[in-house]
Amino acid sequence: MARTIDKFYFTLQRYKIFVMKKIISLYTALLLCLLFTLIPISCRNTPETINCFPHSPINVTIHLNLPAYQPINIIGGWQYIDEQSSGTRGLIIVRTNTGFHIYDRNAPHICPDNGTTLEVINDTKIICPKDGAEWMLLTGEMLKIANVPPKMYRNYVYDPYNNTLTVYQ
Repeated sequence: MARTIDKFYFTLQRYKIFVMKKIISLYTALLLCLLFTLIPISCRNTPETINCFPHSPINVTIHLNLPAYQPINIIGGWQYIDEQSSGTRGLIIVRTNTGFHIYDRNAPHICPDNGTTLEVINDTKIICPKDGAEWMLLTGEMLKIANVPPKMYRNYVYDPYNNTLTVYQ
């Protein structure tokens, strides 16, 4: 009789382990399904620009020792860059306390058209001539009209030894 109870108890323990493994595998499958559902949603593009914003490759190296680029050597200094591979309308490069801010000159809030090339005024603001939208030059903060900041390129390498700045996307 004791042997039957031991056998029954042993079988019951094995059954519990079997059930626990099934529950764990079910939870694992559910978790994986949830992750594969949420990852694509979280990786969507942010409303950084409008849908018709032109995307073109950026790959520019600037030798800051050249006289044309002297304004970028000073904190707060800025320069238009219209080199080959600098986007469809060029870039605005601004020297900051911590590095550089590189903006696309296409207006981020309206589709490209005549008058939508961003310009710098008074060395403090970026404006869109078409509708008067304004952003702070040093931060990209929105000041007027636009609901998105200017498109900023964060991929750059500054080589202080050669005094070169390479911007890429």
